[in-house]
Amino acid sequence: MPDLLHPIFQKTLFELGGKPITLLWAVQMVAALLAVGIVTRALKNFLRNRLLAQLKIDSGNREAIATLVSLGIGTFGYLVVLQVSGLDLSSIAVIVGGLGVGIGFGLQDITKNLLSGLTVLFERKLRVGDFIEFDDVAGYIEEIAIRSTVIRTLDGGEVIIPNSQLAEERITNWNYRDTCGRLSIAVGVAYASDPVLVTETLLEAAYSLGSVRQNPPPKVIFDSFGDSALNFKLVFWVDRVDLRASIKSEVTFAVEYYLRQRRISIPFPQLDVAMRPVEGSSELGANWSGTQASEPQGDREIAPAAKPSAFESLRTKLLQISFFTELNELQLRSLIELGFRQQLAPGDVVVEQGQSFEAFCIVLAGEIEVCHRQIDREQALRTFAAGEYFGELPLMLGVPSPGTLRAIAETTLFTIDRANFEKLLNSCPFLAAHIAEELVRRKEALQAYPEVWREMHANNQIGSSPATWIRQRLKELFSTPFA
Repeated sequence: MPDLLHPIFQKTLFELGGKPITLLWAVQMVAALLAVGIVTRALKNFLRNRLLAQLKIDSGNREAIATLVSLGIGTFGYLVVLQVSGLDLSSIAVIVGGLGVGIGFGLQDITKNLLSGLTVLFERKLRVGDFIEFDDVAGYIEEIAIRSTVIRTLDGGEVIIPNSQLAEERITNWNYRDTCGRLSIAVGVAYASDPVLVTETLLEAAYSLGSVRQNPPPKVIFDSFGDSALNFKLVFWVDRVDLRASIKSEVTFAVEYYLRQRRISIPFPQLDVAMRPVEGSSELGANWSGTQASEPQGDREIAPAAKPSAFESLRTKLLQISFFTELNELQLRSLIELGFRQQLAPGDVVVEQGQSFEAFCIVLAGEIEVCHRQIDREQALRTFAAGEYFGELPLMLGVPSPGTLRAIAETTLFTIDRANFEKLLNSCPFLAAHIAEELVRRKEALQAYPEVWREMHANNQIGSSPATWIRQRLKELFSTPFA
């Protein structure tokens, strides 16, 4: 150090805790504290982006662990620097305590945010990457720091929120368990529309899109009788609720398309004006008879597609099946809500032999072939034509598919998953009895499972018929109310 600057840097400015404070000491302290801060930040980035990432820890946990570890090490480093500097910390504790009271009042908001940040990190209710909503802010948590949290909005901006708001406000966290969420679309149709056909059309629109979950299944709610429309609501679940704007747009496009294909009218508000002549006036002509209204506009008819495809409703198809012929419209509507229409091209495989298959399928059109594969060849067992069904064997007996099922023509299936199959059996006990009888007749399928065949015949030896055994098995599996 030059002799000229030496007196300046070594001159005692004041004493603190018995330690003379010089300009050189102050510069060294600031440099040491800055070094601790830089090392702490570098350590946090290393833990979050390198070490914890290699350990396959999710981003939310990485942020919390890295923040807490760096905070602890940083606090320890600052204390070490103060101790090494020669300050007697015990001698200045009273002074620091007195200043702390005043600083606490002046910086209570900062202190509140610091404590709230620790609360958010420890409770783990909010994590980096979560999609949250509160007040008018919706976006992904980008970073959780000690004082504030950075949220990246759907518009691409970044909003800095004090942690005290996150700890105190009511927040919707769409990622708390997963990103699955429920959405709905309101649809109004003309009063002359068939509610069953409307239900089928809305469900078909929902099932046609991969962004809509099939479990839980979409549902149509008859919401109300409106002034000019029957108001329905299509309720459906999606895997990415944070993309709800684009998904709702996609579903709305599909709903409009299918309504147009089925020629279902969308109404619009109209106003009828009645004109009454002034007494003694002849301006309206001699043919006036009471009141006169403008021509009714009626419901807006949606223009059909240029080349509308041939369409036959599910109701018509299902009523052609023997065991559904006695269902009324409300029962048919409930049945339509349980499944979805599935289109197959020739050669499409529904399920391979030996694979798990938990669906009940009714053939609406076309043909399904069942083949049993042996060591060196494949044998065709039977075919299912329009009006027949399959899939009840794996569902009822808890076994894999006895054969490979594939379409041998353009085929349309009405597919019902396991949960909805249980609802169907509980609402239609006669169908469960019909399925039990049909299964007994399909001996070639049962013989593919010797253990099932032996168990059924063992029960038959004590006086029960195979049909009775199968009904009992149905009751055990699905709690069906039939005897």
